[in-house]
Amino acid sequence: MKFDKKYVVLATSAFLLSACGNGDDDSAGSRSLEVFSQKPEMQAQLQAIVDDFNEEYEADLELVSVPDPGTVLRTRIANNDAPDIINIFPQNTDFQQWSSAGEFIELSNEEFMDNIVEGAAEEYAINDGIYSLPLTTNAWGFFYNEDKFNELSLEVPETWAEFEQLVEDINNAGEVPFAGAFSTADSWTLNGFHQLAWAQAAGGYDGANDYLRHSEPGAISTKDPEFQRVTDQLSLLIGNAQRNSAGASYNDAIAAFTNEDALIMPNGIWALPAINEQNPDFTVRSFAYPGENPGEQLTVGAADLAFSISESTSNPELALQFLEYMSDPDVLRRYYEVDGMPTSLVELQDDDSFEETYGITQYTFTDQQMIWLHQDWDSEEGFWHATVDFINGGGDEEALANSLNQFFDPMK
Repeated sequence: MKFDKKYVVLATSAFLLSACGNGDDDSAGSRSLEVFSQKPEMQAQLQAIVDDFNEEYEADLELVSVPDPGTVLRTRIANNDAPDIINIFPQNTDFQQWSSAGEFIELSNEEFMDNIVEGAAEEYAINDGIYSLPLTTNAWGFFYNEDKFNELSLEVPETWAEFEQLVEDINNAGEVPFAGAFSTADSWTLNGFHQLAWAQAAGGYDGANDYLRHSEPGAISTKDPEFQRVTDQLSLLIGNAQRNSAGASYNDAIAAFTNEDALIMPNGIWALPAINEQNPDFTVRSFAYPGENPGEQLTVGAADLAFSISESTSNPELALQFLEYMSDPDVLRRYYEVDGMPTSLVELQDDDSFEETYGITQYTFTDQQMIWLHQDWDSEEGFWHATVDFINGGGDEEALANSLNQFFDPMK
């Protein structure tokens, strides 16, 4: 998921200069700790939870949310000013480097880790150590207009061949298949499509990254069967989206979908609140990325609300107590009921309150959810851009191969 584009200003420049994780006035064992958040859209809910924690435990935790939090966090950790408790995305390279360098407290022996499903934290283990409590996950797939599907007798696809037939049937009915955001600025919205195409073509996460990231420089070739399968799937978007999709933004795609200008919107489940804000006059449902055969659907995503604790915190016991509090089902349910992201808590696994996204989220925390491929990359923007350049350029395979080689070769 591309988070940086969606941050909103939640603090002033003065606050940015004054915020600090382990302030000079704190003594050992201080009950004044900082909770650094990278979820500005959930600020109100997180603040209410922090306030309740402070009251119950006679603590003074401060929730801090700033513009461009990823950059701020990198600067602060580089300056030995790490926040006490950090909402950090454990799939990111920064987290992996900081964990390896001993920046975070190891969590594997904490009892609250038993509250989450087996394997949820282990996905992000660093040198066999657990440094993150992942509580929710994002996921990627397709939203669709169920009312129109029923009216036109359209079926949700279970295989890629059925998906191709669905797009043909929508066109034959005089409707537009996709609401797309194909502009360079919002090319991140198709990150899931392109990554899942490689996973389906190359045999999952390892196969995709073996081909893209760990192959020899210049190895990505139009002659390879994996490449051909990916371009076949990406080509499904060419000429099958709303007018002006090449310049369309994230918000434009949501408007096209909710105004019924198109029947399917490729995007992450994070788009649901924005869809609902438009009050669509139809039932919204979703489906995952189809495979070659039934039962081989995939989604891609990673931890969204996840917490780590700085090794330098003045009160590790209190910080751990907050993570235990967040992993309480009654507490996290308050967050989940607003956010809607699937949760890793064992006691909430049967909660399917969000029917709109269930077609995708039924696969989260299973072997049919893949972690974002860019967990092994140095960056990701160039990959997004190559995706929309291929779509908007009419499917130029040589240009795509060249772009991917230029993107991945410096990492090899």
